[in-house]
Amino acid sequence: MSAIPESSSAPSDLEKKNEDNKQKQSNLQRIQLRKQSVRAWPAEKKIEKLGIYSSCKADENCKCNGWKNPNPPPNPPKPDAPSQVSSLNDPCRGCEHKLKDHVSHLETVGDEELDRLLGIVVDVENLFMCVHKEEDSDTKQVYFYLFKLLRKCILQLSKPEVEGPLGKPPYEKPSIAKGVTNFVLHKFTHLSPKEWQMMYDLAKMFLHCLNHWKLETPSTRKQYMSQEELAAYKVNYTRWLCFCHVPAFCDSLPHFDTTLIFGRTFLKSVFQTMRKQLLDKFKAEKDKMPPEKRTLVLTHFPRFLTLLEEEIYSPNSPIWDPNFTGKTPAHVLAAVQAQAATDPSGVVSTPTAGKKRPADDDTGGQPDMKRRRSEDENLDEAVAEIVAELENSKQNSQSMFPEHAPRDEAAKIEEKKGLLEFHCIANSLTEKVSRQTMLWLIALQNVFSHQLPRMPKEYITRLVFDPKHKNLALVKNGKPIGGICFRMFPSQGFSEIVFCAVTSNEQVKGYGTHLMNHLKDFHIKNGIHHFLTFADEFAVGYFKKQGFSKDLKLPKSVYGGYIKEYEGATLMGCELNNKIVYVEFTAVVRKQKEILKKLVERRQAEIRKVHPGLTCFKDGITEVPVESIPGILETGFAPPAAKATRSSEERMDQETLYNTLKTILHSCKTYQYSWPFMHPVDRKAVPDYYDHIKFPMDFKTMTERLKANYYVNKRLFIADLKRMISNCKAYNSPETEYYNCASNLEKYFNTKLRDHNLL
Repeated sequence: MSAIPESSSAPSDLEKKNEDNKQKQSNLQRIQLRKQSVRAWPAEKKIEKLGIYSSCKADENCKCNGWKNPNPPPNPPKPDAPSQVSSLNDPCRGCEHKLKDHVSHLETVGDEELDRLLGIVVDVENLFMCVHKEEDSDTKQVYFYLFKLLRKCILQLSKPEVEGPLGKPPYEKPSIAKGVTNFVLHKFTHLSPKEWQMMYDLAKMFLHCLNHWKLETPSTRKQYMSQEELAAYKVNYTRWLCFCHVPAFCDSLPHFDTTLIFGRTFLKSVFQTMRKQLLDKFKAEKDKMPPEKRTLVLTHFPRFLTLLEEEIYSPNSPIWDPNFTGKTPAHVLAAVQAQAATDPSGVVSTPTAGKKRPADDDTGGQPDMKRRRSEDENLDEAVAEIVAELENSKQNSQSMFPEHAPRDEAAKIEEKKGLLEFHCIANSLTEKVSRQTMLWLIALQNVFSHQLPRMPKEYITRLVFDPKHKNLALVKNGKPIGGICFRMFPSQGFSEIVFCAVTSNEQVKGYGTHLMNHLKDFHIKNGIHHFLTFADEFAVGYFKKQGFSKDLKLPKSVYGGYIKEYEGATLMGCELNNKIVYVEFTAVVRKQKEILKKLVERRQAEIRKVHPGLTCFKDGITEVPVESIPGILETGFAPPAAKATRSSEERMDQETLYNTLKTILHSCKTYQYSWPFMHPVDRKAVPDYYDHIKFPMDFKTMTERLKANYYVNKRLFIADLKRMISNCKAYNSPETEYYNCASNLEKYFNTKLRDHNLL
């Protein structure tokens, strides 16, 4: 869904607004590219740029609010002219104090903080342009306020925070998103699952449009609003500018969705205008829409908006009640329960409303909920007892290491004793580097050169001492015995690991694992959650143990052009979880396994029951029915007669299903459009087919599966049919003959399935 046009309803104006929306998208891309480029500047140029927005601190009486270059570049700049970087001793053209007097507050700032401040600088420049281009006085005033706020943050090295009479979001409860979700539950629960899902999708579309909709200025609304309404609208308009609109292109500011921080009052003030513009936009673009979407937005969406309008302006509508308890449709509850049964995390997203849980409906779910609550309490008590038991056994243990100790256990113990230290060190061109840091860098260069003989020593030296690279040094007895050299790309969200090594006489002690865990925790603290590295054939195994994989989670567009590629090496990546403390990860997992093992043992002890032996044989009885043996029936044993009857019935049902599926499969194979699906796709004729299609299917394979009694139920058979069609449509474009055959065959076998009551 594209952004909504601002205020006009004429088709020609809508086309113009669409062009404006495209221009807006290109502007956002331009801003991001600008931020990436300034963050790639050398340190001296970054300091010079920040000095332009930093007031002079050489003299209390100096009122200069920013350093001005005494030799400004020509305007317009000459394309072939080299860009000159100013030195810290260059005087300011305004106050004649040196550049270093303006940037003295940046002396102890690291690279990440400099990059953050440069991002704010780009936002300041964009807001400056907005102030000069904006014609509306109310909007211009907000732009200027945010401009001054960001400039203040550069000077004080603080994070932007909008303060004052606007308050903090959210401003009204329930929010618009909550109210619209309640509306769907209130009005459409009686519909069929397909119709209900359609209304739910329309609600999401409406919320998406509202989040991207541009409000009219207060001056535009003066004509048809009272003074009281206009005052309230002006407050909400200012809040919307500060927290929703401006942060969308100035990401230094905290951003919020409109539908999450505003409520009914805001929605009432904008709904009529927004509804008209939405419907006009859809009518103007109907010829460009596919048929399904055209029916949705031109037929169903107007009805949806009409019903929503009644609830927005009705004084007694229940959807705005903070304690709304709408009943979730049965099919949604079923989907939630199915997901909960298969999702080990227990995290389920569902459009339920209010504080009512699925088990609390009117179908008698309260006893089940009480039972589950009781089981949870018992489980908590059992876990607490097991934890205490494990702690006691750990204290009483005499062994230095537990059996099967983690790889990094020895390294963690040495670190606690103070034998190991971890230091993040780097060279610098703008700050004085301590003698200790320089000695450690030289030692790390020696470790990398010795352990990585294939790497040229000059190349290793250049990267280790490059200010853009950092080094996590593993120090033992005051001397680095290993380390990791890496370069961070905060704007791209990843770091490249360049070198990783531990000296040979200190290997196989878990130092490498513990070193990598420290590096992971360091990056999580700095907001970076991806690693990339080129591993040679000897390092692939190590990186696999540290969670790296050849299946990269980052698209190539993110890292392409940022990292250097190596011939004969494998590109591997690792995604970090910010909820994990990696230096404690192995201990936590080990403890969880021990707790789970104890719980299983306790459960087995409860359900294991030993029955007394049979004494009837002493009385001369030589044979007893099997089902009379104590404990046999509890295992699920069925008497032979009943078992034979059930097997006979199952066999009859299976034979009926087999004959039905055989008939349908034969009909599909003889259908005129089935010829592309008779045999598996030839790998020689279509070399890349199996690169795109991971689960191929064809009629030959289905025939073999039918003969092998693979289709024990209709769902397996239908799934293979649908997979065959979806594979064809996924690989072939809609204008091809293969795609046309797939569409016709799909209609044909659906008809056959209905004829045999399988759908």
